[in-house]
Amino acid sequence: MALKIIGAGFGRTGTMSMKVALEQLGYPCYHMVECFPQGPKHWKLWEQVGEAEPDWEAIFQGFTATVDFPACTSYAALADYYPDAKVILTVRDPEKWFESVQNTIFQKEWIDFLPGTEAGLYMQRTINDYFDSRMHDHDHLVRRFNEHIAAVRERIEPSRLLVFEVAEGWEPLCAFLDVAAPDEPFPHVNDTEAVKGLIRAIMENGFEAVLGYKG
Repeated sequence: MALKIIGAGFGRTGTMSMKVALEQLGYPCYHMVECFPQGPKHWKLWEQVGEAEPDWEAIFQGFTATVDFPACTSYAALADYYPDAKVILTVRDPEKWFESVQNTIFQKEWIDFLPGTEAGLYMQRTINDYFDSRMHDHDHLVRRFNEHIAAVRERIEPSRLLVFEVAEGWEPLCAFLDVAAPDEPFPHVNDTEAVKGLIRAIMENGFEAVLGYKG
């Protein structure tokens, strides 16, 4: 099963809403919420990505779309590997993105916690390294955010790329994918509190106790 959609947007740019939307359109979608529960054996596949030895079929088995970290930082390699896949770049206001990540996935306690865990290496190679491990440096992160958007626009041919804000709803997304828009409203998932709660639970109890690995 090959990827048909590659999400190039960073986490906290509406990627959970995008995941839900794509699944409503019939695309099983890989996201960090699929990555974490698969446990250390799966995470090692992402370590191999960081070593330039990816096994994309193993990572995305059962999925036809991917959004969010950790895959978004490998968008270029994925676009080469799956040349028929379309690329969706989710975007939002850079300042709001910075505030969001600082309150959730880049919060200091969590970033300090990860290196001593079994998830530390894959997170470092797929996320932290992409930001030069400067996870709380406002100017650097905003610059990297904007550089990433510019790089995606330059790297991916326009006919293959949709730059998308989830507030735009079904119309541009469905037109890009050439599918009919559902009758129900576009999903808008505010998962901030859920993400913060999950992070807190993992720091207090450990990955395995909280996630119950699938493999």
